[in-house]
Amino acid sequence: MGIEIEADDRALRFSRRERALAQMEAHDLDVLVLGRQANVRYICGAPQLWVVGTRPFGPICTFVRSTGEIHLNSTWDEGIPEEIPRENLYGLAWNPMTLIGVLQNIKGADTARRVGTDALTPTFAKLLPMAFPQAELVDGEQAMRAARRVKTAEEIDALGHALRVAEGGLAKAAAQVAPGVTEQALAAALLEAEAAGGVSTPATQDAAWVTSTEHPWRRVEGDGRVREGDLVALSAGVLADGYVGEVARTLYVGEPTDAVHSLYRRRDDLWSRLLDACRPGTATSALLDAYEQSGEPVPAMPVAHGLGLGFDPPVVSPNLRATAEADILEEGMVLALTGYVWEQGLGAVFTRDAVVIGADGPRVLTETPSIAAALG
Repeated sequence: MGIEIEADDRALRFSRRERALAQMEAHDLDVLVLGRQANVRYICGAPQLWVVGTRPFGPICTFVRSTGEIHLNSTWDEGIPEEIPRENLYGLAWNPMTLIGVLQNIKGADTARRVGTDALTPTFAKLLPMAFPQAELVDGEQAMRAARRVKTAEEIDALGHALRVAEGGLAKAAAQVAPGVTEQALAAALLEAEAAGGVSTPATQDAAWVTSTEHPWRRVEGDGRVREGDLVALSAGVLADGYVGEVARTLYVGEPTDAVHSLYRRRDDLWSRLLDACRPGTATSALLDAYEQSGEPVPAMPVAHGLGLGFDPPVVSPNLRATAEADILEEGMVLALTGYVWEQGLGAVFTRDAVVIGADGPRVLTETPSIAAALG
């Protein structure tokens, strides 16, 4: 694990900016003023510290289409890419007028016609016109979402790195699944392995739990200890170099019965249908249909969501059916795809994998075997 703060790889930075510039042109945006951390990282390629948590909108990163210049809120230059000169950095300020003064001095600010922001507050809705006097303020989040939903080859490589760390954590926890071990001990083993892999930022809340035999999408009630005959779900997720990688598997404790094998076969049938739906030009609602076609209840939680710098669109959920019917899969999108089957009296088999939508069909980025890992 490196100890230096370094910018994202040069090829990764420039490939993302090319997509952002293309979307700025498509949306007729002269300038982007960004405050959301994922969007800021996408454009500038610099990791930023002290940005965890919810905060109001502020002009953290400004990207000018005509010049390609990037102006970034940063109090130091460590980890800042070479193409962002020191004079384009500006520090924190309590007075918003100080930030407006920075924006006013950006080349092209006084002639920009359309300026997009990824969020806005009443204060900056009043102040930004002072920095861009000729411009119409518009929604810039749509351009950023369009850019981020399709991944470059360099982004897929970055996602692969995050996945390898997550899979290493999952493998360490899986090796310790046995009667008597606690859910907390399994979670600790998983998180320890992820930290040893260089990532101390988990992307998901729960790491290990015994699935309920009485209610779907519940963990079993009790003392948290694993027992013979339990179905134990392990879910690993990391935020590595800005990118989220997720993988989940379910292990059976003991010698699998015919009923257990049948449950895993149901998961395999569902997974096959889910993969068949992962093709360019297909509505994301086809992923919901895959559950219905396999005879499995659609989970209450999303069956898929985009992976990238955080969670990218789409989010495919039964509560958002109309949105899913209108949202079309595109080549280059990366989904965290969830398979979930449950049987009363037995428990659930829960899996999650990262899948790239390819021109010739889906490609699974996850390397952890499914059934081999699940049945040991």
